[in-house]
Amino acid sequence: MTPILNYVVSKWQALSTSDHASVVSINLFVALLCACIVIGHLLEETRWMNESITALLIGMFAGIVILLVSRGKSSHLLLFSEDTFFIYLLPPIIFNAGFQVKKKQFFVNFMTIMLFGAIGTLVSCFIISLGAFQFFKKMDVGSLDIADILAIGAIFAATDSVCTLQILSQDETPLLYSLVFGEGVVNDATSVVLFNAIQSIDLSNIDARVAIHFLGSFFYLFSTSTLLGVFVGLLSAYIIRKLYFGRHSTDREVALMILMAYLSYMLAELLDLSGILTVFFCGIVMSHYTWHNVTESSRVTTKHAFATLSFISESFIFVYVGMDALDIEKWSFVSDSPGTSVAVSAMLLGLVMVGRAAFVFPLSFLSNLAKKSADEKITFREQVIIWWAGLMRGAVSIALAYHQFTRAGHTQLRGNAMMITSTVTVVLFSTMVFGLLTKPLIKCLIPHPKLTTSMLSDPATPKSFSVPLLGSAQDSELDLDNLHVSRPTSIRAFLATPTHTVHRYWRKFDDAFMRPMFGGRGFVPFVPGSPTERGGH
Repeated sequence: MTPILNYVVSKWQALSTSDHASVVSINLFVALLCACIVIGHLLEETRWMNESITALLIGMFAGIVILLVSRGKSSHLLLFSEDTFFIYLLPPIIFNAGFQVKKKQFFVNFMTIMLFGAIGTLVSCFIISLGAFQFFKKMDVGSLDIADILAIGAIFAATDSVCTLQILSQDETPLLYSLVFGEGVVNDATSVVLFNAIQSIDLSNIDARVAIHFLGSFFYLFSTSTLLGVFVGLLSAYIIRKLYFGRHSTDREVALMILMAYLSYMLAELLDLSGILTVFFCGIVMSHYTWHNVTESSRVTTKHAFATLSFISESFIFVYVGMDALDIEKWSFVSDSPGTSVAVSAMLLGLVMVGRAAFVFPLSFLSNLAKKSADEKITFREQVIIWWAGLMRGAVSIALAYHQFTRAGHTQLRGNAMMITSTVTVVLFSTMVFGLLTKPLIKCLIPHPKLTTSMLSDPATPKSFSVPLLGSAQDSELDLDNLHVSRPTSIRAFLATPTHTVHRYWRKFDDAFMRPMFGGRGFVPFVPGSPTERGGH
């Protein structure tokens, strides 16, 4: 065994100084991703070990092996760069979230989702920043300025609800799934917008003017990023509807959808906007209009292509986080005070739990006041699940922490190293411990519900193939009728059911003006010589 180990070590050292080192690293990393897929498939039935936890454990195991082979010098195959994450890995994840969202449930619950995702994230960021400011003064955590403290609030306000979503069912608990999913995506976007707003203002002298400027920057980034995503999505729908690439090549329309989705993200970054928010709303618009304008084969292709790219990106990130948890360079800075490092991680985890509870329960109460039907109200048990789903931290928190506290994956400051190690610790603990407890918690709080007609899949979403892909344009009205919402006859009635009323008027506007121009469900492309044309004569 010893000669084999010596051979492996000598081979590793030889490769590390050669031009083939990066090729070998990429090969090994791809092999780890394949292992994640295989092991995740084998553990699919249990649902105790979800894909995130599996990738983390595989990354940690690989990190241990690399540490042994390199004799404690490194635990990485590849060096993480925050630019790599934000430019290549994050866009597919966020776009797929918008592209696969159940739009009817999302927009029916839009006000509640925005309350949780936007207002709730602001509350959570404020509480975490305030708590960190108070506790860090009593701890020896190194030199951190006010910008770092506020950035910590934005970093730990970003949730990762993937563990809960893998257990919840869209058909069995549509309201709960819609709230957890929608709030999770809007939360990530809001956290990054907050983070960017913090970077863009001068925090040396905080006063009322700076606070107003900060809020102005936040709402400017939020609104302009959303509008840019909607614009690019509508532009793609208009181009594909008018030119109809599918009559010559389905590859072109698929390629155009993918490239324009990525273009929306890069345009936002070029204009110093929020790429996450832009690509998310671009995904929603593309799934509502563009996806219905392409051929049937292209619909299947794009649906699975976006989901696959998102899955690979998420697996890549969690495998790397598992390796980075054993990074000797960062842990060496905090090795002289392990108690402080543990205390900082525990304090941040506690602030995450308090900050989450500070808005979930009060905002749920406010949301329930505006709903008359008991079926639409969020029960206390569902509120607990929503609170629990947002306790886990993941890829966005890691990326923002690297962006704030490292340069090209390295850090030379003790305070920055402690923030990185604390972030990794919180992500590992919350994902693995809270993630493992998610299934028994949901089983305890929510008994097995029975399917009802209101829980049927939304045919407008790319995830559903249970209805004909080219349905009637009247489906939108049928969807609204299934909601059993009476038409408002006064301002008072309008205020009593604002979400349903706005949703109804939007669908009318959509059918009358948007679909004729941008296509959408029910659009049948006109192709010369096609059966559609011949049938009209």
